[in-house]
Amino acid sequence: MFTAGPQETSMAITPAPSSVGSSTLVTVDIVVLVIYFILVLAVGFWSMWRTKRSTVDGYFLAGKSMTWWPVGASLFASNIGSGHFIGLAGSGAAAGIGAIAYEWNGMLMVLLLGWLFLPIYISSGVTTMPEYLQRRFGGKRTHLSLAVLSLFIYIFTKISVDMYAGALFIQLALQWNIYLAIVLLLVITALYTVAGGLAAVIYTDAAQTAIMLAGALTLMGFSFVEVGGWGALMEGYSQAVPLVRVPNSTCGIPREDAFHIFRDPVNSDLPWPGVIIGMSIPSMWYWCSDQVIVQRSLAAKNLSHAKGGSLLASYLKILPFFAVMLPGMISRILYTGAVMIFSPPVKSVIKHLICVCAAGFLCLCWWWYLFCGFPSSRPVRVASSSSTSSPSAHTCSPPSPSSSSWVASGRELMRKYAGRPFNF
Repeated sequence: MFTAGPQETSMAITPAPSSVGSSTLVTVDIVVLVIYFILVLAVGFWSMWRTKRSTVDGYFLAGKSMTWWPVGASLFASNIGSGHFIGLAGSGAAAGIGAIAYEWNGMLMVLLLGWLFLPIYISSGVTTMPEYLQRRFGGKRTHLSLAVLSLFIYIFTKISVDMYAGALFIQLALQWNIYLAIVLLLVITALYTVAGGLAAVIYTDAAQTAIMLAGALTLMGFSFVEVGGWGALMEGYSQAVPLVRVPNSTCGIPREDAFHIFRDPVNSDLPWPGVIIGMSIPSMWYWCSDQVIVQRSLAAKNLSHAKGGSLLASYLKILPFFAVMLPGMISRILYTGAVMIFSPPVKSVIKHLICVCAAGFLCLCWWWYLFCGFPSSRPVRVASSSSTSSPSAHTCSPPSPSSSSWVASGRELMRKYAGRPFNF
């Protein structure tokens, strides 16, 4: 997990404070939590009556009446959640500031959304991204497949993580059963989302953005006061070695490049070529074509407000480094004795890699079928360059044995899709 240099014998070990593990809430804490939940529900119900939900645009796009600031705040809140507060803080405590590259890469991609992709999306008049693909390529197979794939991706990679992280916080703070906390989160979210549509989601996102940033920046201030400033952070982090770690190894020793974003291209955990090139590809998909993100921008009243929302979200993406990651690094100094080093078994890693490779192979076969099709004896309909007047000119004869392979069938259908213009 850690690849820092050899351990020095002069490193100081800070004992864990006696307060670690204490999670008793006083009356003020409980009142703040109750006020928070009431505020979120109040904003959700207020937005229900503020917008017209009787039409498709009114329900799914908030009537296309949103100004730039709730759009930008909602873009930020849709990306930053409980998973980020736990994950970024943990990554900072474990390996330094390298993981913030994911957030700062998103700063550029959300601007790319506003200035390159949104003009096309808005001019097309679509409501969802699957609908855009249907208009662009025709047919319902691509439309349905993207909708189903997006649901699976969000259920197993986004919603499940955020539900667990949020429920884990409620369990630690209120000592509730974690399953009861999950049910509570689902009920509250579904209550204002289903009843209020996108308008309720955007306004509650804006309220939660203000709450999250206020609380996180306040915590950052207290953290720096406790640790003694930036210099103490730089010095103390390199000496924060946990009491319990794997013997005769560098596991648990702070990385030498902990305060570097661009790290060694061969031996580091986040090589700089991957940060610049490899990270940009999934980031562009997420920020520029993901339904949850793009839907917020489509709710803007015009293109100028949509661009303003992207610009605000880009500025807000600077803050997680200061508000989330740095307090996580400071926690390693203040609670060194509580840091736990975990090294996954080799069998678990191999099993995970096999599952990922198998899933990737199945997705590859699926998309090949969607865009290229399997060989068939049925006629294939393609655009004819010689005639467009008679219906028979659009129907080819059954493919010959030499052209019935996957490659020939794929090329034929790709020529069909590539030559079809936008039908807006």
